Amino acid sequence: MIVQGEFPTPLIEKLDQTLGVYYEDKFKSHEIFDEAKSRGQSDWRIKTGEAQIRLWDLIFSGVFSKTLTLAERPSSEKPAEGVDLVIIPHVEELQYAIPSHTQIKVYEIWMRYRFELINAAGEPLGDWKMTAYGKTPQNLVMGIEGGQSKEEAINLAAIMALRDAGAHFVTSFREAEPIALWLDGLPAREDDPNEKKFSQPESIELNQ
Repeated sequence: MIVQGEFPTPLIEKLDQTLGVYYEDKFKSHEIFDEAKSRGQSDWRIKTGEAQIRLWDLIFSGVFSKTLTLAERPSSEKPAEGVDLVIIPHVEELQYAIPSHTQIKVYEIWMRYRFELINAAGEPLGDWKMTAYGKTPQNLVMGIEGGQSKEEAINLAAIMALRDAGAHFVTSFREAEPIALWLDGLPAREDDPNEKKFSQPESIELNQ
């Protein structure tokens, strides 16, 4: 099952910095496979890689004034040109639950991310770990009028988890320790009296 869906665009004032993003092959093709434990169960293969790229391209470009997708990981021998920061996202764990496994009437997806921060020369700046969660009630499953299939229910739970991850990143990235330290180390800019000052919003308006 390939996870498919749409994601909202974050509407916040962007950081005036250029972000480099490096997606490892494992991230771009991320999937989990769970073999059936008994004859009455089914195998599950959930592929999130394509949806991950769509989500994080949207989120990163909504947070930074410019983003560049890097073809290779920066290093001292081959530094990334024209970027102020590089983020390498990782899905460290993905778990799913369905009613036949848990006896709870929801389909659930839980993900744990690790965002690796490095500079343009590949030097480590720190890691930020983050979790995300999504669920679909069982009453949306086929068999109830207007319902969905089990695959569609898992797909929707995965999309909700991805949206949760994006919203968490947008609202929390400035307070995450490695990013906060990086921001503190940026040279101060002279204030432009015509420039709108940034303030962390209490809630993020999303453009559907």
